[in-house]
Amino acid sequence: MDDKIIPKHIALIPDGNRRWSRKNRLHIMEGYELGINKFIEFAKWSSEFGVKTISVWALSNENIKNRNKQELNILFNLYLKAARDKKLINDLIKNRMRFNVIGDLHALPSKLRAELYKLERMTRKFNDFTINMLINYSGQNDLAYAAKQISQKIKQGKLKKVDNETLRENLMSAAVGDVDLVIRTSGEIRLSGLLPWQTAYSEFYFEKNYWPDFTKENYENAINDYSKRQRRFGK
Repeated sequence: MDDKIIPKHIALIPDGNRRWSRKNRLHIMEGYELGINKFIEFAKWSSEFGVKTISVWALSNENIKNRNKQELNILFNLYLKAARDKKLINDLIKNRMRFNVIGDLHALPSKLRAELYKLERMTRKFNDFTINMLINYSGQNDLAYAAKQISQKIKQGKLKKVDNETLRENLMSAAVGDVDLVIRTSGEIRLSGLLPWQTAYSEFYFEKNYWPDFTKENYENAINDYSKRQRRFGK
């Protein structure tokens, strides 16, 4: 990968876990569990390739609103298991990987919320590699949140001027920088509201494989494709 232009920040929509389970006649939990393990691999591949930040959409606000409780509980329990995994925690610390959680965590079980915040605290001093986990996140809610924050600050006399940077600083996802490349799996060709501010000038790559079937070769293909593009940023 030495001769390639490597995206520094990749946002991932790991789509297709449920469809993969149905296709393989397996319980939905197996698809989700494999999907989480695949993301752990993805993080390692990213570091190997020279990517510095990955932002993964783990669960959208719409998912929480529209999916049944049994399915959500499966996901919550799997995320909790991963957040408590000692090997995973040791790998984050050993490789100086910072973990951030972005979204409205009030809708999550208290145990999961506590463990995610704990991971944030344990890794906040690291800056070699960053993992942003978007959970109970919605792009529209993100913009609405910023508008409310700005409105409150104006009323309190703390803010007089509103510009692009003001909005960025007040986003729920303010800690997330601009995205170079968005990868979405399962053949779906849309963003579904992913980080609307940070993806304004992102490149997109849509992979047909369901997320559990995503391979390192698929990842290399995405980066190779990105490397051939000319990013103009409106020029």
